[in-house]
Amino acid sequence: MNTWRLIFAAMACIGTALISADLATAQTGSATDPSTVSQNCSVKFIRKVDIPAEVEGKLVELPIEEGMSVSKGDLLALVDDTSARLALEFKKAEEKEAQLNAANEVNLKDARNNEELARAEAESFRELYEKGATPYYEMKKKVLEAIRALLRIDLAEMQKKIAEAQYIAKRSEREIAEFELDRRRITALFDGYIEMRIAQLGEWVQPGSPIATLVQLDRLRVVGDISAIESNGMARAGAPVVVRVFNSADPDQDYETNAQLGFVSSEVDGLKRYRIWVDIDNRKDSNGNWMVKPGMDAEIIFQ
Repeated sequence: MNTWRLIFAAMACIGTALISADLATAQTGSATDPSTVSQNCSVKFIRKVDIPAEVEGKLVELPIEEGMSVSKGDLLALVDDTSARLALEFKKAEEKEAQLNAANEVNLKDARNNEELARAEAESFRELYEKGATPYYEMKKKVLEAIRALLRIDLAEMQKKIAEAQYIAKRSEREIAEFELDRRRITALFDGYIEMRIAQLGEWVQPGSPIATLVQLDRLRVVGDISAIESNGMARAGAPVVVRVFNSADPDQDYETNAQLGFVSSEVDGLKRYRIWVDIDNRKDSNGNWMVKPGMDAEIIFQ
């Protein structure tokens, strides 16, 4: 009888200990608890772009190789720009001519001087006519010449405005020519890494022909899923998380960093999971190689 009492007492103690442990785990939250660790995580590119040609022509420069790091604005390729450069020089000359015409006020000044002279003559002939010293038609002729001179001022002002408008048009044509020249320079859209060189030097390309694949490696995205039921409201944009990326070749090179959750899907899938992702900064090892690469497995741990 005493033996059974001892067994029941021992079982009660064990049950109490297990319940206490479960309560402590629920209150503190373990890093290995499924509710705090995302599932099916992997590293993806944020930016992976096939850089295209914008105009047709022959590639005359291609100063890139696979594995090369480039900065935003660096030249990746150059399509033959001989005709575009000549067209630009021609448009610059036309713009200069239009600018000189727009700034020219000689005709306007001459028209104002002639109007002043014609007005003075008309006034003199009017006085002579009043004194009977000149016939009416001579006086009338001078008055009409003064009116004509005034109209020539209006004409000169209108011609100046037309010249100014032509200058604006020629300036726009020059800017278009510069744009057409610039389209032949294929440059990097962002700091990145040449994943693949597709075109070859001397090749004839068409608009849209891919030249190279440019990827961003200094910042990558970790994408995964988390249970909508077990997340308990932790899955929200801006939530602090720890991201761990696993290096299958060398576990000692696993990468870990603090970050903030960047996205939580508004839709729950058939397995009652949210899709989430986190953007992380990448680092290079002592050999200059990026530590995190797209395709690696990872996990997102909620703090």
